[in-house]
Formats: sequence, structure tokens, C-alpha cells
Amino acid sequence: MEFTVIDYSIFALLLVLSSAIGLFYALSGDRQRTVQEFLLANRNMGFLPVALSLLATFQSAVAILGVPAEIYRFGTEYWFLGCSYLLGLLIPAHIFIPIFYRLRITSTYEVRGGHPRGDGAGGGDDTRAEPSTASGDELMAPGPVLPLTGFDLWSAVLTMGLVCTLYTTLGGLKAVIWTDVFQTLVMFAGQLAVIVVGARRVGGMARVWRLAEQEGKISGIE
Repeated sequence: MEFTVIDYSIFALLLVLSSAIGLFYALSGDRQRTVQEFLLANRNMGFLPVALSLLATFQSAVAILGVPAEIYRFGTEYWFLGCSYLLGLLIPAHIFIPIFYRLRITSTYEVRGGHPRGDGAGGGDDTRAEPSTASGDELMAPGPVLPLTGFDLWSAVLTMGLVCTLYTTLGGLKAVIWTDVFQTLVMFAGQLAVIVVGARRVGGMARVWRLAEQEGKISGIE
């Protein structure tokens, strides 16, 4: 199913609004003139936008495209991954994060092992390169899907990369956080639309569940 004019309009609007957020913060506040403003948002952001920003980062294109395919192929045993989140999120939130906050550490990469030079003294590779790799993966993740819509892969990657670079450079961390909030709302709206429209076409959520059971996709503890 190729993109229609409406689809292209929504895609363009998403990019324009994301760039506008960066431009707004470039022209307001301290105008990103200090390191605190540009990199740390002056340390005065509320918990809700920061939480939604973290959620948007966590729910990347890899998860949005990969998890439904995983569950469709192998069943709902993937849900048990959520059990590990109880430990994997609560322990850092209540033990590590307060320590980092009191030490005024801005990134876990500041406390990694080894030497920052990455010259083999006390540690070979520099783990600070990992975020760049992850960003590349997330930009390339829609690759298998985009050709189905008629959208050119490299045009999409280049456009998204340039827009992200633009609003980050112009607006700093505040622009990044509020753009993530906007994108989170768009993402959830899209997911909700898929669930509602898909369930209606099949005949309701009850029938979706029955079909999944018939195909052996509802997994218990084995």
C-alpha cells in the first residue's frame, strides 16, 4: 500500500513541527548560549516531558516494528520480558539515578570503566561510540517497510537525519525533549489507530483473541 497525499502531508507536517520546536527554543529563553542551557536544559525540565522523552527513546522504530512481528511469529511469550523490567527499571531508578543526580553526573558514560582515549590502556573500545551506532540502527530500522509504501529509503533516512540534526543543533536539549513529547503522542495515536481499525476489521478484540488462541499464539509458562 503506497503513501497517498494525506500520508505524505502528515509525514511532512511531523518534520515541519519538529523543526519548528527547535527554532522556537533557538529564539527563546537563554537561546542556547550556555552549556547548561544547550546540553542540560538548565536542569529545570518537569518530570512529565522528561518521562515522555525517555519513553520515546525507549520505544524506537526497532521496538515499534520488531515487537509486533516477534509476537505475530512466535506468540505472546515476549510479554515475559516485562517481568524483567520490574527489576531492570526500578532498581536503577531508586538506587543508581539518585547517586548520579547527587554527583551531578549527566551521563552514565562518564562513569564507565577504562580510559577515555580508548587506546588500550585499561580498556579497548570506547563505549561512548555506542549511542551513535544505536541512532544509526533506529534510522535504518524502517528500511524493510518504507519500500512497501513507495517512499524511497535513502530519501527518508536523509530527511529524518537532517531534521533531527537541525532541531537538536538549534534548540538543544529542550527542543529534543519537547520534540520527543510530540513524537510520543503521534506514535501512540498511530498505535491506537492500528489497534482500533485492525480489531474492527477482524470483528472485535474478542475475535482477535480467539484467532490467536486457535493459532497457538497465546503462550503460558512452560
